Amino acid sequence: MQRFNRAATKSLPPRGEGVGDGGASANLAASGKAAPSTTWMGQRSTPTPNPSPQGGGEQSVLRAILVATASLALAACGFTPMYASGGNVAPRLSSIDVVAPQGRVGYLLREDLDDALAHDKTTASAYRLDLEVNQSRDPHGLRRDDVAERYELGVSVKYTLTEIATGKIVHAGQVTTEVSYDAADQPYAGIAARQDSQQRAASDAARKIQLQLAAWLAKGAS
Repeated sequence: MQRFNRAATKSLPPRGEGVGDGGASANLAASGKAAPSTTWMGQRSTPTPNPSPQGGGEQSVLRAILVATASLALAACGFTPMYASGGNVAPRLSSIDVVAPQGRVGYLLREDLDDALAHDKTTASAYRLDLEVNQSRDPHGLRRDDVAERYELGVSVKYTLTEIATGKIVHAGQVTTEVSYDAADQPYAGIAARQDSQQRAASDAARKIQLQLAAWLAKGAS
């Protein structure tokens, strides 16, 4: 029994070393060094690296610097949002009354412009937008029977913006757009394809007119 106790006593690590050494581990952690691996009773413990306490802070600072640099660069280039000119562009766009010309494209164009300009029908309009629409349809890719494989629809829109209070034309412009559609052997399919092309052309023309009017108003309506 005494031999067994003496052998067990010899196999134990000295006081202050090994796994139970809390003081040495704390000193190593404070110095930023990883604790050495220790073997105890046939098991090996793997040291855990100490994470850098400054990693998250450095990323936050770097992100803030990048955002500030980008803002200064935009300001140096003279960039300002289109709708930031005194905050009056959007209300003035909504006060434009669109006069629709005859025809399906003219009707679609007015509907799209009312949506694009966010026309407010509850208040009196300050401007009147008159439109002149011209269309063209050109065949492409003729087959052996002289029937086109597809068509190209061209829409040209001239517009004038009149100040209702004075009756004066304050702005004028023109936009053009082209869309294509496939020809169809069935009459109904051909009509549907042509109407779809008219809808796409009207939407594109309305978007271009809205952008031109907004840019003109943002410059001070000069």
